[in-house]
This record gives sequence, C-alpha cells and structure tokens, in this order.
Amino acid sequence: MREGRKTGSARALRRRMTEAEQRLWYWLRGRRLLGCKFRRQHPVGPYIVDFACLEYGLVIELDGSQHLDAAADHVRDAFLKREGFTVMRFWNNEALSDTDKVCDAVAQWLAARPRVPVRPLRSGTQ
Repeated sequence: MREGRKTGSARALRRRMTEAEQRLWYWLRGRRLLGCKFRRQHPVGPYIVDFACLEYGLVIELDGSQHLDAAADHVRDAFLKREGFTVMRFWNNEALSDTDKVCDAVAQWLAARPRVPVRPLRSGTQ
C-alpha cells in the first residue's frame, strides 16, 4: 500500500473507531497511562495497528470474533516482533466490560520494561 493511501486509511479508521477502541483510547490518550504516549490506528510497515507506544515498542490490538484462529494475525504479529514490537491482544468485550483490567495489564507490562524506542519503518517496508 502506498504511503498516502495508508495514511488516508489510518485517518479513516480513526474516524470509525469501534466502541471498544474508543473506550480504551480514553485511557491511553494524553499520556494518561504512566505518562506514555500512545498513537491510535498507527501505520507500522504494511500494517495499521490499533494502538502503538513507540517509546516502549508496544502494540495493542483489540480483536473481535473475526480474529478467532486468524492466520493473518500470526503473520502480522511475527512481522511486528521482527521489527522489535511486543503485541498485546485483548478481546473487544474485555475492553468494554473490564477496561480497568486491560489498562492494568498494559501498565504492568510498561512498568516492567525500560523505554526502548523502536526505529520507525517507512510505510510499505516488509
């Protein structure tokens, strides 16, 4: 996907966030979680991730039922891992019904690690 297309797609996804993404974004935005900067619907290589904290190399994905045993998710996670990211996945219903638990899990992960910026990729890099 070309740079401009991916940026446009990311912008469109930001405007159409799911209810679960909106709820979690409330707690991630504005450095509300341990002072960490998160980006939403952020392009990383050929993918657009739900949330990314580049300071810690963390990607957070919220999944619905379409992600049950999705082979594409394994390929995507492997790519992100090769690029130095850790991927935390949560179900949409977890983010909706137990937002505190999701935020606590993310905060515990962040607190246990030093800041290690991940080098940014150019869009389309694989």
